[in-house]
This record gives sequence, structure tokens and C-alpha cells, in this order.
Amino acid sequence: MQFRFAHNNFNVKDLDASLEFYEKALDLKEVRRITPDDGSFIIVYLSDGLTQHNLELTWLRDWDRDYNLGDNEFHLALVVDDFKAAHERHKKMGCICFENETMGIYFISDPDGYWIEIIPNK
Repeated sequence: MQFRFAHNNFNVKDLDASLEFYEKALDLKEVRRITPDDGSFIIVYLSDGLTQHNLELTWLRDWDRDYNLGDNEFHLALVVDDFKAAHERHKKMGCICFENETMGIYFISDPDGYWIEIIPNK
């Protein structure tokens, strides 16, 4: 028996804003969408185009409050081949929320406050 990662899910309040953010910040592209006839939710899968792992964004029509993200101890992490260029892009976007220079990493925050760790390719 073998398990492998398929996707991670983030629930989002504004799907369009989230899709724009993930494409602009991380070059993630929509690869699949689920929309039921009743319109009660939309699920969008984003891909990096390199791995089989996807980020699933779920929008719920009747959700009327911010999501409880706890202490942001859970997060998504991505490795980037040009750390300096990525940092500059995210700095211009104003989405860097925490930097750990000792570890050589930083985090960006999406429109819903989810943290994404950016790791240099070593």
C-alpha cells in the first residue's frame, strides 16, 4: 500500500481575488473546476504545471464570515528556483507577512490570510 499527496484545500471568501493572487504571486493555474447546479459552492484546483499536487480553493456561497485560521501554524510551502526574484515580486505585491532570514525563508499571505512559505531551491 502506498499513499501519495493529491491536494491541499483552502476555503476562500472571494474566489476571483484568490485566483488572481495565486496566479500573480505563484504562477498557479486553474486546471479543474467543480460547480454544482445549485451554485452552493465552487471548487477550483490550481496546478504549478510541474507536480501532480494541486491547491484546491473552495468557495461556499452561504459562508458569511472570515475563516478561523488558528495561529497560522499550518501552511503551504513552495520551493522557488529564483528566490531573489520571487522575493522582489512578493515585496512589490506587498504580501510578505514574515521573514526568517536565519532560515533563509519567508512567508506571503493570501487574500484570506493563509500563509505560504517560500523556500529557495538548494
